[in-house]
Amino acid sequence: MTATDEREGFSHSRTLTIEWGHCDPAGIVFNPNFFGFFDWSSALLLEAAIGLPKPALLAAHDLIGIPLVETGARFLKPSSYGETVEIVSTVVEVGRSSFAIRHRLLNAGTLAVEGRERRVWAGHHPEERGRMKAAPIPEAVARVLRGEAVP
Repeated sequence: MTATDEREGFSHSRTLTIEWGHCDPAGIVFNPNFFGFFDWSSALLLEAAIGLPKPALLAAHDLIGIPLVETGARFLKPSSYGETVEIVSTVVEVGRSSFAIRHRLLNAGTLAVEGRERRVWAGHHPEERGRMKAAPIPEAVARVLRGEAVP
């Protein structure tokens, strides 16, 4: 997916204060921690879009989960202990059973990290109850994620 074929869908933002435990000995965020920030931001985006916290969302749709199947990031500017950053998470693609989210971490209004994720709407495998299988995203949910309907 290139930047030119991304369409903006549902978006959610949050602020986060960088804590000492997020940082390496130099006092800047240890890069793998950004993926944890983005994972939680995805959960909050879904909660805002669908109106249910993740456990209730999974139960309501008989899902095992919404696993991450692809991720990546560009690190442009370090973030340090004590700084407050904003994470803007936006759905940029909705398919039959997967969707993509772009995360923009802004530090003092400047893009510091840009991340991306692809997640799958995963239900129970019809023959093996403990296994997952991609399931169609319900149309009402897809419409909200695409930004075509209000939550």
